[in-house]
Amino acid sequence: MRSAFLKWFRTVGTALISFFLVAGSAWAGPPLICHPFDIGDAKSLPWVSHDWRLGGSESYDTHRLAADTVAILDSSKATLVHMETLRRATLYARKDPQIAKQLLLKLTARAEAAQNSPRPDALAVFDAGYLAETYMQWLGEGGQNPAFGLDGYALVKKALHLGGEEPQMEFAAALITLRGPEAERREHAAKAIAGAKADKELERNLSTHFLGPQSETMAEMITRTYETKADRP
Repeated sequence: MRSAFLKWFRTVGTALISFFLVAGSAWAGPPLICHPFDIGDAKSLPWVSHDWRLGGSESYDTHRLAADTVAILDSSKATLVHMETLRRATLYARKDPQIAKQLLLKLTARAEAAQNSPRPDALAVFDAGYLAETYMQWLGEGGQNPAFGLDGYALVKKALHLGGEEPQMEFAAALITLRGPEAERREHAAKAIAGAKADKELERNLSTHFLGPQSETMAEMITRTYETKADRP
């Protein structure tokens, strides 16, 4: 009887997991964290783990995280490289709250300086906002998250205003707004998909699957209808 129950439990459990991966893949994991962005051979933070939660095999010295991250961000004008670099940085930052805070302070100071410059740097503003949003998805709310209370999406929208609706940045904004507001998410998604026609790197990322071949593509994720709140929480 017990073995039959266990067999039934495993079968049902597997079916439920498959159902949620296919029907609700946007909620199967933090979208800014658990999906690696394809940046080809572009430089980013070192990465040897096959587990987005970090499997324990990483030897990277997180005391270098803030300096290394800023150096990489300063050297690239590709938003997708910034997204992947900040994704990796957030995963590493979870190991040490002080390192997480140091990185956020560096990027927010960098964003403020960029906005006050005669020639504002949209990507520097984007970086601070995007990091805040990845922190919210991975570090949660409260004392462990130095970005708690910071509206990262507002900074990303400001960056879009400064940068002229850059398609890769629109993709990032669409992912940030998966939980709403719905109208803004749809607008970001439409601009990202339209822009991908002239951006092979973005097109390649939009066609990748979120969590394996049975899940929806990133393009499908950002364009399908969700039950969302009118305002983001």
